Amino acid sequence: MAKQSDKKHLENWSLFRDNIAKSTPVDIRESEIQKKKRIAALEADPEKWFAYYFPSYYTAEPAPFHKKATKRVVDNPEWLEVRSWSRELAKSARTMMEALYLSFTKKKKVWLMISNTEDNAKRLLLPYKNLLESNNRIINDYGVQRQVGKWEDHEFTTKWGFSFRALGAGQSPRGTRNDAARPDAIIIDDFDTDEKCRNKDRVKADTDWIQEAVIPTRSVSVPLLVIINGNIIHKYCTITIMGELADCWDIVNLTDKAGKPTWAKNTPEMIRAMFYNSKGKRKISKKAEQKEYYNNPSAEGDTFKQIVYGKCPPLKKCEKVVTYVDSSPSNNREKNSSSKAVIIIGLFEGKYYIYRVWLGKATNREMVGWIGQAYNYLDRGGIDAKKMFIENNSLQDPHFQQVVKPLLEQYRKEHGIKLPVREDKRKKADKFERLENMADDNEDGNIIFNEKEKENPMMVQMEDEWLGVSKDSKEMDGPDAVEGGKTMIDTRVVKDDLAYASGQIESRRY
Repeated sequence: MAKQSDKKHLENWSLFRDNIAKSTPVDIRESEIQKKKRIAALEADPEKWFAYYFPSYYTAEPAPFHKKATKRVVDNPEWLEVRSWSRELAKSARTMMEALYLSFTKKKKVWLMISNTEDNAKRLLLPYKNLLESNNRIINDYGVQRQVGKWEDHEFTTKWGFSFRALGAGQSPRGTRNDAARPDAIIIDDFDTDEKCRNKDRVKADTDWIQEAVIPTRSVSVPLLVIINGNIIHKYCTITIMGELADCWDIVNLTDKAGKPTWAKNTPEMIRAMFYNSKGKRKISKKAEQKEYYNNPSAEGDTFKQIVYGKCPPLKKCEKVVTYVDSSPSNNREKNSSSKAVIIIGLFEGKYYIYRVWLGKATNREMVGWIGQAYNYLDRGGIDAKKMFIENNSLQDPHFQQVVKPLLEQYRKEHGIKLPVREDKRKKADKFERLENMADDNEDGNIIFNEKEKENPMMVQMEDEWLGVSKDSKEMDGPDAVEGGKTMIDTRVVKDDLAYASGQIESRRY
């Protein structure tokens, strides 16, 4: 007796097949000459072919990176491509359309579908089977594809002559043939798993299997296409290993460096709603967001094994208080955003307290607004805000003078407040090395984040970046600002005056 879950699964796929049939009507009045002419025109343009035969998948105008990727695999019979496209960028769907296009145009014949398990590989192959069984347009133009006796979940051969076989990691691909033909196309999808990536030996073994068992099933004299789909979920995984060996490693995130969606169908409003609720609180962690949508896996615990929250003393009790700005320069004053951070840090009885954090992608104008908010926060706490510093070393010049300084002047005119921001021109060591120097203080509980700010989305991002600090981490601007402020307190700022180490800080103020 079938399980209830199996029945539901079959019902869902039956509905899926019915929807395919309904979405692919054909013109029964079309003559054979008209049909051949239409098919030839479609086959000459993969995008038009996709749009006609797969209306259920081709529901939005593809992005430029989609079209470029298809051109690469169509134009290069011998090709290894790794696609680290974010979730929601249709890497599996586009690969399926490409595979069927190459099959029906007789450019590829024998396919392997590889995944982490055979069951998962069969799951990935199921849409192919259903399309071939139920798509009226394919049946009308290329004929019925199902062959009795050659139509199983793990392996099938079409009447058109091409075949697919599903394999899980470690299974033997040897002997895969379609008549006398060996595999000339391989799709590897959903191969890395979080559990496997925690074990380097397993990652190496499974990657060796691809290189030593799967790829060598080919014929030397026939070009081989390999498409590997997967996000970078760990710094050492099959994707990162094969990406370095690929003819093209295409890394596309959900948004670009300026924060704009890389595919127009995903609007900024949709993206924000996916990560935050209506109250601005996160639905998923920043760590998960970065791994699944930005190819930036967090190496949690590599450097800072904890983040300590606690009650901050009144600002007036602190021996020293500093505002520090970490500004990743963008030359456009207002339009281009980049990751920036502003923090308020105070020293009290040997411990460093982070009172407020402003962190995230922002324009230079928005960053100056954050500095203004920090100024007001200190003013309400009865603290002189003169100790405000912005990173502006030789690598960033002339960012402060040409971009930030005019915006500070504009802020003064609009708000009547002269923000006393000073340049930190120290020659700095490597960012990760500087952050490592805080590890002991953090481990001893001497760096404390304001418990009242724990639910603030910007403090949540700080926590994700703090726990994700590693040599390979791409997002460390929040922790870097903490290091800058802590260093100012330790070596530059003397209580109740503005003394600075000679030659290190330019005391120019704006």
